[in-house]
Amino acid sequence: MISSKLRTYSVYLFCLILLASCGVNARIKKADKRYSIGEYQAAGEMYRSAYSKVSRKDKRKKGYVAFRQGECYRLTNNKRAATAYRNAITNRYNDTTLVLRYAQVLQRDGRYGEAAKQYANYLKKYPNNITAQRGLASCEQAAEWKQIFSRYKVTEAKEINEKRSSTFSASYIGSSTDAIVFCSTRSTDRKMLRQNSSITGMPNNDIFSMRKNASGKWEDAEKIAAVSTEYDEGVCSFTSDGKIMYFTRAQAINGSDRGAEICTSSRSGGEWGEPQPIKLFEDSTITVAHPSINATGDTLYFVSDAPGGVGGKDIWMAEMVEGNWTNIQNLGDVINTPEDEMFPYIRNNGELYFASNGHPGFGGLDLQKAIKDESGNWVVVNMGVPFNSEGDDFGICFAYDSESGFFSSNRKDKKGYDKVYSFVLPELVYALEGRVSDNNGESLSDAYIRIVGNDGTIVKMRSKKDGSYRFKMNPNVKYVLMASCRGYLNQKQEASTVGFTDSKVVTTHFTLSPISKPVTMDNIFYEFGKWTLTPESESGLEELIKLLNDNPNITIEISAHTDRVGNEQFNKELSEKRAQSVVNYLIEHGIEKERLTAVGYGKEQPVVADKTIHTKYPFIPIGQTLDETFIDSLTEEQQEMANQINRRTEFKVLKTTYKLY
Repeated sequence: MISSKLRTYSVYLFCLILLASCGVNARIKKADKRYSIGEYQAAGEMYRSAYSKVSRKDKRKKGYVAFRQGECYRLTNNKRAATAYRNAITNRYNDTTLVLRYAQVLQRDGRYGEAAKQYANYLKKYPNNITAQRGLASCEQAAEWKQIFSRYKVTEAKEINEKRSSTFSASYIGSSTDAIVFCSTRSTDRKMLRQNSSITGMPNNDIFSMRKNASGKWEDAEKIAAVSTEYDEGVCSFTSDGKIMYFTRAQAINGSDRGAEICTSSRSGGEWGEPQPIKLFEDSTITVAHPSINATGDTLYFVSDAPGGVGGKDIWMAEMVEGNWTNIQNLGDVINTPEDEMFPYIRNNGELYFASNGHPGFGGLDLQKAIKDESGNWVVVNMGVPFNSEGDDFGICFAYDSESGFFSSNRKDKKGYDKVYSFVLPELVYALEGRVSDNNGESLSDAYIRIVGNDGTIVKMRSKKDGSYRFKMNPNVKYVLMASCRGYLNQKQEASTVGFTDSKVVTTHFTLSPISKPVTMDNIFYEFGKWTLTPESESGLEELIKLLNDNPNITIEISAHTDRVGNEQFNKELSEKRAQSVVNYLIEHGIEKERLTAVGYGKEQPVVADKTIHTKYPFIPIGQTLDETFIDSLTEEQQEMANQINRRTEFKVLKTTYKLY
């Protein structure tokens, strides 16, 4: 009896397992069908549901489902792709691309160390794989690339984007910068929910336009009804006059993906006409998308997976000849890789921009710039930070002949929504500014500054009331500046913008010495009780040499002074020798001796305090002579300060006509 019950239970359990197995297999089969027609969003969710129901013992099937799940997530930018691929590896699924795809999504997630290990593992088995080689190199250099300087400023174009929807591939309508079109999944009716695509998991894209109002602000977006349908439309390009639009349309009929085609629409009287598909290949089933028309309207760049390409999606070009698109050609393996190259944009100057996940980059789609060298060959360069990130970066456009525009990215968006970002290359501004004052720090409002540049610049400007001046410099130019003011000696300075890579303000002040009264040189020093100049005096002496060279028609008297301490005769002789030491230094350094006179005054000429001395030493009144009577009235500490003021070296101008007559 018991044995009979056990047999019945076993049969029942077997039937349940068999039914469950059949149910899982049916679900996988349905997912495979969705996958085969490109409905990756729907297929991915079906694989995810089936994965948990596949027996752990059936590693082959479990690995297959995990791999297909990873493929769906990778193709729809789902962050769970890495986990799915890892599950496939854990179950030892055998596919030649599994480790490569795992590495790619790790790289796209910014996990460069982990991605590098997987690329290295893949290269052990497939050492000649270009995609893996470039991926490994990218992971190893990503941190370094992020430190490369770029002056471009990038900000989210919040006035164009809308929450909970994707917005991408903004394009200017011809050469005008006051109107743009873009692709978006947004709804024009906020109360109506749009059905998500089984391919992308988001609503189909429509084409919208925006215009600037009189104050330069973007007005509300409007859907272009003439070209927007229930199908998926996107990526527009315009002729330079803005009258012909090229755009992509992808149709699906009865659940079957018919691929994408490029259509045109002409504008007349402000309205867009009925779209017409263009013929590029004889085989109409070949997908073509992402059009970009050149400035002259006779060359079209586009994307296709047509036979004869390098691999994945490639960029192609076609020429207009007598109203027909002909000379269809793939741009070759410098532009295209075994992975995907998409979203081409041909600029007016002939530069080609596109997005790629096959060229070295940060992960996902990276913006690339291609220019032709002297031999006419393309040279491709990653656009770097701030254009590229770990996410997908694509769909760039430039305002007519300027270094500003828009591009698209899903960077830092948890749900993977695309957004439009604006960029601009700020003008390099080099400013020269400063102040002209006398040797007591008083502003000279009537000074003139002459500026001569090696680019031919010759400018004469007057200082402002506060003695300040400001001048806009040109890049990579060396300047010589001369400040002058009636009653003062000239002073020459130099400034340069050579080698500057960013905007900068160069500050150059002028301190002019008066012609009519002695000027104290505070940084001339001698050994104690001697006339030997100390090394600390060199900078002050060099300044005096420069002043004499800036004013080649003056002669000066160099005078040395001592304090009241010591024998009068000794102080007199000491000061004379000190003054002569300065003169000797100047002669040794190229100053004509006829321009120099050395005089030692000992303690005969005590200082008369001016505003500068009073500010620094408040106990000394303005106009006070620092003679023995005054100094004796001070405290011991104050007396030493006064003595120090009297110990000085000065120069004064004797003539301003040397060798003039």
